[in-house]
Amino acid sequence: MEKLSSSEEQAMQAVWQAGEGTIKVFLELLETPMPYTTLASTIKNLEKKGFIQSKLAGNTYIYKALVTEEAYKQKFMSGFVKNYFSNSYKEMVNFFIKQKKLTPKELKEIIQMIEKGN
Repeated sequence: MEKLSSSEEQAMQAVWQAGEGTIKVFLELLETPMPYTTLASTIKNLEKKGFIQSKLAGNTYIYKALVTEEAYKQKFMSGFVKNYFSNSYKEMVNFFIKQKKLTPKELKEIIQMIEKGN
């Protein structure tokens, strides 16, 4: 599974959120608007890459994800941690602490989740 571009990820977020739908449905779910034709082209590229599939209903294509959001996150995050933090989740957490993106309260919550096995 390859890493998606920013616009492809945005389109996939809409597909995952909708479950299945048309380009028009996905367009309404985008956080950052894009032209209909751009989204349609992006969706077709995602289909070619095997991320989504389509079926024809009348004269309209209905799309749904073949790759789950969870599967994509797992693959992407594993590569992210490997490439940027020497495969160390500890180093990643340390980075966010140093950048003041993770508060002591949040860190305690993470520790509690680890201890509970969540």
